[in-house]
Parts: sequence; structure tokens; C-alpha cells
Amino acid sequence: MTLIGVLGNGVLAYEVSVMLCFGWDLGGVNLKLARVEDGVVSSVVQIPCPALTEPHKFDRVVDDALTRVGEADANHVVTMTGELSDVFASRYEGVAYLVALMRKTMGDDVRFYSLAGFVDAHGAISDWQSVASANWHASAALAATVEKSGLLVDVGTTTTDLIPFKDGAPCAIGRTDGDRLTEGELIYRGVVRTPVMAIAEQAPFKGRMQGLAAERFATMADVYRITGELPADADTFPSADNRGKDLEESAARLARMLGRDAEDADTFAWRALAHFLARRLLDQIEADARTVIAREDLGPDARIVGAGCGRFLAAALADRLGRPYRNFADLTPCAEETKEMVARCAPAVAVAQLA
Repeated sequence: MTLIGVLGNGVLAYEVSVMLCFGWDLGGVNLKLARVEDGVVSSVVQIPCPALTEPHKFDRVVDDALTRVGEADANHVVTMTGELSDVFASRYEGVAYLVALMRKTMGDDVRFYSLAGFVDAHGAISDWQSVASANWHASAALAATVEKSGLLVDVGTTTTDLIPFKDGAPCAIGRTDGDRLTEGELIYRGVVRTPVMAIAEQAPFKGRMQGLAAERFATMADVYRITGELPADADTFPSADNRGKDLEESAARLARMLGRDAEDADTFAWRALAHFLARRLLDQIEADARTVIAREDLGPDARIVGAGCGRFLAAALADRLGRPYRNFADLTPCAEETKEMVARCAPAVAVAQLA
């Protein structure tokens, strides 16, 4: 608050300044951007990253996002997973490129989230392994400021994070994606882009188990469209065969996984197959979640905190485990109309709030 003058009768006039922060989550598939004003999330956007085979695809999506920012006089904080994109020869190269891009775009004051806290561009390069794919840590760190203990379950288009937290901080063992995969804290499967062949090798059809094709004929987006659980706007990517995304076309792709056509069975059979595959993914998440919960000795009152476009699986997991459930959007002040995107874009919101 800044004094700007004196009115009649000696009344002081002040200009009230708004604390404005933008949180960026730079992914190889989506960019997520959250705007926080005086501690309240006022808007969140998710922008698909261009399907290009060179690093400048990130320049394009950042330029697109900047048109939605408006105010340049703000704090900008960044987390990332885009360094894993195959347009980079190594993760280090990816971190260096994205740090340079954001520094060039936002100026020297831009800060980057690392496992040790926020760092400047120089710190992000010198300790790049703590910056690479650290967005999961930010979401869990914010959850730990609200909940005493719990398990953050962030189910996205491509991956699922299982991050335990207690005593005010994340308590994950894994620090890198490789270590997190080893510890069961990262499952490289999600509700949109994951090929069905990654979920099961066999499935029931007309009373018998049969093998599934090891081919990307269908994705989990087809499965969850058929079960009716996938939000309509969650799949912004081309389908596996570049055709439409209605129920009939999704069933046709699922039928290809069995070496069949959609006409070989009725709607009920394809729906039963989709529910089987959906249960298999939930089974995988449950198995790893139980291991992490037991390892950290999380009490029965420790909540499952659900985030991501596939957080309906987090809610289902809470039911299976008999634990209370909380939506990530309920952890932070936000406008009512932003709640859906706050939950989907948890890391972008988290870095802005933590900053």
C-alpha cells in the first residue's frame, strides 16, 4: 500500500497494490499457467504444446501463453517436465533450453522450482537434476501446508504421481523420475495418452481370455470415453487412428486391440472390456499406493488428495482404501469457476502459491 496524497480534512489517500504471481508448468505435451492475485487463484489455462519435432515448439506455446498473461509487472515462477521431450538429446539439454527460454522471455527475475526451493536461472542450471521434473514435489509441498498427512494422487494424461507427505513436507524417497519409478511413486500411465497395450496383455471377450495386440491401436482415452469418466475436454490430442472420438469410434479402436471389428460384438461387450481395462489401471495404482502408505506408516485418517484430469481414479482409490478424500482445488483459495482447472493443473497453481 503506497501513500499517494492527502485529501480534505487530513484524510490520507493510498494506492493499494496487488501481489501478482504467475505459475508455469512447462510440459512436453501441455503448458499450464496459473494466475494468483493476493493469494487467490484467479485463472488457470492449459495450452497444448505444438506437435513439432524440434525445441522451438516450446517457444511457440510460451508465446501463445504470454498473450493471455496481460500484466508484465508480475512474479513468474516455473516448474517443468518438458525436458523429457524427445526433441532434446538429454534431460540436461532440455532443462538448459527451457531455463534460457523463460529467462529470455520473463527476464532475470524469473525463478525456477527445485527440490530445495526456488532458484534463479544460474541455480537451475548448476543444480539441474533438482529442477528437472520437480513439479510433483511442488504439488505435494502445497498439500502438506494444509493437510497434516496424506497421499497426493495426481492422475494426468500420461502419468500418475503417488507422493506421500507428513509433518509439513513431502516424504517421497525418489528424487528423479528413474528413482520414483523404482520406488512406486511414479506410474508412467495416465487416462488419455497411455496405449492400451501398456495396461494389460490379455482381456476377457465373450467369456474367454484372449491376447491383446502389442500395437497402439487404442489409448486409455478411448477406454474412459466408453466408461463415461473422462471429462469431454481432457483429450486434446489426435486419436490413435486420427479419426473421431465418439463412442462408436472409440469402440472400433478398442476392437482393433483384440484383432476384431466393432461389429463383432454389441455395445455392452465393448463397455465391459473398457471397464476391465479401467480396473486394471486402478489395480496398478492401488498396489503401489498401498506400498507407499505402508512404508510411510500413514495413519487411517491420512487423506487421499486427488489432482489431474484423471482424479476420478484418486477418488475411487480412496474408496477402495477406506480413506477420506479431498480435491486438490479445496486446498487453496480460488475463484469458483477455476476449481476444475486448479485441480487439473496442480503444479502450476502450487508453484505460484508457494512463491
